[in-house]
Amino acid sequence: MSTPTSPTPSLKVQNTPHACDVLVIGSGAAGLSLALHIAKYAKVTVLSKGSLKEGSTWYAQGGIAAVLDDQDSTESHVKDTLAAGAGLCHTDAVEFTVARSKSAIKWLVELGVDFTRSAEGEFHLTREGGHSHRRIIHSADATGKAVHTGLINNAINHPNITLQENRVALDLIQQPDPSSQKLRCVGAYVLNRDDDTMECYTAKAVVLASGGASKVYLYSSNPDSASGDGIAMAWRAGCRIGNMEFNQFHPTCLYHPKAKSFLMTEALRGEGAILKRPNGERFMQDFHPMAELAPRDVVARAIDHEMKRLGAPCMYLDISHRDPDFIQEHFPTVLAQCLKYGIDITQEPIPVVPAAHYTCGGVVVNTRGQTDLNNLYAIGETSFTGLHGANRMASNSLLECIVYAQSAAEDIIAKLATTTPAQPCKPWDETQVTNSDEDVVIYHNWDEIRRFMWDYVGIVRTHKRLERALRRVELLQTEIHEYYAHYKISSDLIELRNLAMVAELIIRSAMERKESRGLHFSLDHPNQSDTPKDTLLVPRNFADQKVFITP
Repeated sequence: MSTPTSPTPSLKVQNTPHACDVLVIGSGAAGLSLALHIAKYAKVTVLSKGSLKEGSTWYAQGGIAAVLDDQDSTESHVKDTLAAGAGLCHTDAVEFTVARSKSAIKWLVELGVDFTRSAEGEFHLTREGGHSHRRIIHSADATGKAVHTGLINNAINHPNITLQENRVALDLIQQPDPSSQKLRCVGAYVLNRDDDTMECYTAKAVVLASGGASKVYLYSSNPDSASGDGIAMAWRAGCRIGNMEFNQFHPTCLYHPKAKSFLMTEALRGEGAILKRPNGERFMQDFHPMAELAPRDVVARAIDHEMKRLGAPCMYLDISHRDPDFIQEHFPTVLAQCLKYGIDITQEPIPVVPAAHYTCGGVVVNTRGQTDLNNLYAIGETSFTGLHGANRMASNSLLECIVYAQSAAEDIIAKLATTTPAQPCKPWDETQVTNSDEDVVIYHNWDEIRRFMWDYVGIVRTHKRLERALRRVELLQTEIHEYYAHYKISSDLIELRNLAMVAELIIRSAMERKESRGLHFSLDHPNQSDTPKDTLLVPRNFADQKVFITP
């Protein structure tokens, strides 16, 4: 979100709907992968909030976890994932995903994604926190960029894929389903940021692939677009949301006054980087037997603990003991980025702090990506598949994107021929609203949400802090609703509305969990319950239907 500089102009309404077979909201790894799988059989429109290259996929550094080495096994990858998930992973989802890891990588290679290879020509595999084997395939330290580039290049050249940039989805469109007693999703209202036009898109199937919600926090490794849009839209449409209290904080983001949202890939620690206090002492061995290779939640809490205990603004990540040529070869992006700020990682440690990185919860789906609403799917970080449990293991996220994109695509393709086209959508009505001359309110509310979420709903929580956060977000929700009802829509207002909704979902989920598990750590309930249980929130407008997705 950028700071508003002028009143929102009057919107033009496009009453002629854009019709397609499948509408994909989000242009990252999940959305583009699904589009490429479906485009062999049907026409797909992909909406990108900004440019195609914006989004978390582009900035992902580490890699993709997959069983590719003869010394590794599916059973080992499953076991590591279940351990990292602290008892909340859905075993069926983990086994489903890991079993398809090798074929997912094969598909990306066929698309032209250039993964790093050894001198012998084999894929170079690295190791990250929580993994018992080297199983992270990568493209140097810019894997997301390599994967995203390959997907974009293939999508741009496909005759059945239409890519629309600068489109911000506002809300989903629902109509009665002729084949059942339920409602179905038939499209979305979308703001065209290029000309401030409100557009209507209709489709036989709609896919939410809009990423996570880490921008609800003051410090985040994510781009500004990660405002939980898909999660908020699905909730308003009546879909259940699961495990939103589990927000993963990446342990090591660059700490520098001029740096913004740049994380130090976990592969640094996988290749021997060590964490140090400001006085140069190593400390992770005091917190976990795996030291720097402990799961992310452990490392993030350890850094947070040391910062608070010492009153230090940051800790330090040091890989300077490795050969400079090795660092240049394996971490060129990190090296170049740090040099911009006067930090030579071949000679000195990197100042780091934890930052919000990944949303483990989301829209409840099954292994086919189906949500509670007919014809609506959710994949990638927007979804809650059960793969990550209480803590996502490193590099399982891009794998989830590719695997669930394919399974959702298969389900959609099987149903397209028998799906009735949507009825004409109701035109967008803004006759009762006016232009705003108070857009600064949006910026102030955005800033307030992110600050109280960081202070009260961060790495370490208490019931009192959560109650404070809930009171704040309920008040802000009222203000935002009044603003939304009286003034014309802008992309900043859409994001603020979604951000506030997601913040409330996170707070209410955290208040429901009376234990400490994985990424949720409560000082009031420091022990782990003997009975693992998901936190499922059900919208009031859907609770009476009692029709939920099946496995």
